[in-house]
Amino acid sequence: MSATQPYQAKTYDLFGLSGISDETLRVHFGLYEGYVKAANELREQLAECMKRGKVDHEQMPAYSELTRRLGFEFNGMVLHEYYFGNLRRGGDDQPAAGSAFSRAVERTFGSYERWKADFCSVGMMRGVGWAICNVDPARGLVSNHWVSLHEHGNVAGFLPILVMDVWEHAYLLDYQPSERKQYIDSFFSNIGWNVVEERIQAGLSSMAVPR
Repeated sequence: MSATQPYQAKTYDLFGLSGISDETLRVHFGLYEGYVKAANELREQLAECMKRGKVDHEQMPAYSELTRRLGFEFNGMVLHEYYFGNLRRGGDDQPAAGSAFSRAVERTFGSYERWKADFCSVGMMRGVGWAICNVDPARGLVSNHWVSLHEHGNVAGFLPILVMDVWEHAYLLDYQPSERKQYIDSFFSNIGWNVVEERIQAGLSSMAVPR
């Protein structure tokens, strides 16, 4: 992508999910599009700063703040794309036996059931944020992480393969705040494990470790 080409909001054909209402999705898509818009606006502001030439020490704090804000908006955009991308109508209850994901889970946790219990436990943590299953390309292991504010908690070098949004906007139209577990159950009934499999295979083939 060139420096001037704006990010484009993606579209997702997800209406009709089990336990996640179409109205929730409409609201959620609108929020995602807001992150795309904000990321583009910040990129334009940063580009304008660069056009002015030298940024001196008095101007640098403002420039740096724009960069920090871009990290928040950009991560908000991308994590939503991971989240929507790993949902589908009529998702399978669990990944296919013998898949790369299943093998990585068994190597790391011993069983799918133990991995799922850990992932759900991360998703039930107090506060708002994201539950993310990452793959470590260097070792072929997976681990579950809590990420708040889109960027706090991301692990350098690990790659997301399954992302669950647990900000309240993801479920409050359908569930009470105390019913997050029901939302998580609904999330698992709508996972497109084929997408998760594609992500982990791409991650394992990348061997994305510093040289």
